[in-house]
Amino acid sequence: MIKRTAIALLVLGTMSSCVSKKIYNDLENKYTDLKKENRSLADENEDLHKANAEFNEENKALKDQLEKLKADKDKLTADCTATANNLKTLQESYAALEKNSNDALQTNMTKNRELLAQLEAKEKAMAAEQDRLNKMRDELASSSKRLSELENMIAAKDASMKKLKETLSKALNAFEGKGLTVEQKNGKVYVSMENKLLFQTGSWAVGTEGRKAVVEVGKVLANNPDITVLIEGHTDNDKIFGAIGGGIENNWDLSTKRATAIVNILSENAGIQKKNLTAAGRGEFAPIMSNDTPEGKAKNRRIEIILTPKLDEISKMLNDF
Repeated sequence: MIKRTAIALLVLGTMSSCVSKKIYNDLENKYTDLKKENRSLADENEDLHKANAEFNEENKALKDQLEKLKADKDKLTADCTATANNLKTLQESYAALEKNSNDALQTNMTKNRELLAQLEAKEKAMAAEQDRLNKMRDELASSSKRLSELENMIAAKDASMKKLKETLSKALNAFEGKGLTVEQKNGKVYVSMENKLLFQTGSWAVGTEGRKAVVEVGKVLANNPDITVLIEGHTDNDKIFGAIGGGIENNWDLSTKRATAIVNILSENAGIQKKNLTAAGRGEFAPIMSNDTPEGKAKNRRIEIILTPKLDEISKMLNDF
């Protein structure tokens, strides 16, 4: 555009000689205006160059930023994909874990129910056992009480029998050394009289001295009505041949008649209850010594008066255990 203006001015210069002053002035004014316009356009063009340079820089920065954003986007996309994959893996793991947990929980719940049922059964069994133990404890306490009472009763009976033995020993002291003994054993008192004190050979009639001893025993028994009396007749093993006296068939028969003779003497004492008396013949079948010697046979020929305390209360208490 400047080049065109210069050409126009040159043309005007060559033509000034033949152009009027007015035209020249007009042209000159236009030229001045054109120069101003040219400078203005040059300034504007420079501003545009600056603006374009700034735009280019800004555009470059934006492109760089865009590239960075694209890189960030790609990275974010990759991260997102990785995160999604991780999430999927975690979800699958969680689902598997949840399934396993549910299965384990169900199994544990089943086991817990079984354990609770077993525990409940054991608690019931323990409660029943405790009730049984309480009952046994009560029964034991009751039994202990009854046992103590029983022991006291037995002790009282033993003391009573000991006193009875002492009384009999004192009453029969005159017959000491004459084949009469008094002893206490197994809770009973035994008064043993050899035949030499009571009977002649083959006889069941009680002699005078023996009768005195039996009468003394009767006096003691009359003062002890709660004593049961068993009179046993014993013989040696010598056989009986033929008829003796009223006729004796064997040693059993003889031992029974002798025991009965003692019972008859005791029965003469009105203080003795006849229901407490029992006569028994044992023959030669309960010897205390060997029958191979005369001394042994003499010891075996005897009457035993066995005194036993009445044990009805003790027997009843024993049956209650």
